[in-house]
Amino acid sequence: MVKIKPFAALRPPVPLVEEVAARPYDVLNSAEAKAEAGEKSLLHITKPEIDFDPVIDEHSAHAYDKAVANFRLWQERGWLIQDPHEMYYVYAQTMEGRTQYGLVVCANIDDYLSGKIKKHELTRKDKEEDRMVHVRIQSANIEPVFFAYPDVPGINRIVEKVVAAPAEYDFVTPDEFGHHFWPVSRPEDIRRITEIFASVPAFYVADGHHRTAAAALVGAERKAMNPHHTGNEEYNYFMAVVFPQSHLKIIDYNRVVKDLNGMAPETFLQTLSRDFLVECFCHRDEPYAPSALHNFSMYMNGCWYSLTARPGTYNDTDPIGTLDVTVLSGLVLDKLLDIKDLRTSKRIDFVGGIRGLGELKRRVDSGEMAAAFALYPVTMQQLIGIADSGNIMPPKTTWFEPKLRSGLAIHTF
Repeated sequence: MVKIKPFAALRPPVPLVEEVAARPYDVLNSAEAKAEAGEKSLLHITKPEIDFDPVIDEHSAHAYDKAVANFRLWQERGWLIQDPHEMYYVYAQTMEGRTQYGLVVCANIDDYLSGKIKKHELTRKDKEEDRMVHVRIQSANIEPVFFAYPDVPGINRIVEKVVAAPAEYDFVTPDEFGHHFWPVSRPEDIRRITEIFASVPAFYVADGHHRTAAAALVGAERKAMNPHHTGNEEYNYFMAVVFPQSHLKIIDYNRVVKDLNGMAPETFLQTLSRDFLVECFCHRDEPYAPSALHNFSMYMNGCWYSLTARPGTYNDTDPIGTLDVTVLSGLVLDKLLDIKDLRTSKRIDFVGGIRGLGELKRRVDSGEMAAAFALYPVTMQQLIGIADSGNIMPPKTTWFEPKLRSGLAIHTF
């Protein structure tokens, strides 16, 4: 069963929240962050390389030093203020009329190290180490990780009661997503939330695998360095926003390829037809979107196509084999295009479904890419089934939206 605790968050005063809150560090490159960051933006702390002109290497000692200096400065100027006592917080997000309600909590590092916090992706050591440096130098979890958990009626009832009051933070970002935030300050609610989660069997990492690993590993480092370790120290915990499984929706994560491995488009289509039923939609104005599992859309040479994998080309009894990322990788990317390693190949790129099918068309029409493939999205039940079985999804399988806004709460230790 998982263990959580409340914490006294470091967070912006209400009048400044929209200026401080920022998109996560990993959805912006340095140039985009520099253009987007206002004076008080948390991006000066999470992507400190933007404070240099020209922008410097984000992994340099100067950048890390600047992150520490900015974090201290934001507190000195009152742009981040610590709450007077430990609390939980409700963080809700609204997208296209749908609202998902999560709780901001401190999760336990031992739950991650023992496997009670379950992952569905592999992490890269270089990316882990980069995030570990930020946690070490700040003694803080600046940005939250994003977890799911099986729905619990008792938690839902407490959240419903809290959100009946006006939100303390309530704003809409330029992407038209709503962000709403309530402190949970009543002692009886805090106690009950802690008790109920003690019966929840697992958390599932939805987004933030590298930040989760980094936070847990730095906590383990602090534990090893402390001869008087008790297990109650704040470094034993890290900040997460945990959402009930039923509130979350995974959107598609699509692929674009730079070439057809020497094949002409006509030859490529003929070869595809061995494993797929290929239908051409060249004369329709709207893009073709995948309609079901094992149906793909492809854009190439100014035309949209439907590709339906033929029976026998996939294994629906295998939790990994049934995934459309597996089917596409096996039958197209590897077999036809000779793209073997999605993590390292320079011939493929990935496009989150939030950008729409029009982005796939644009990248092909520009000449940058030769073809694009859109996939039917993975379900939360598939993700949980894979994590429970100890399997790992192929790279770039899931895309969650909206992204958590950074800066609404920070956990210090």
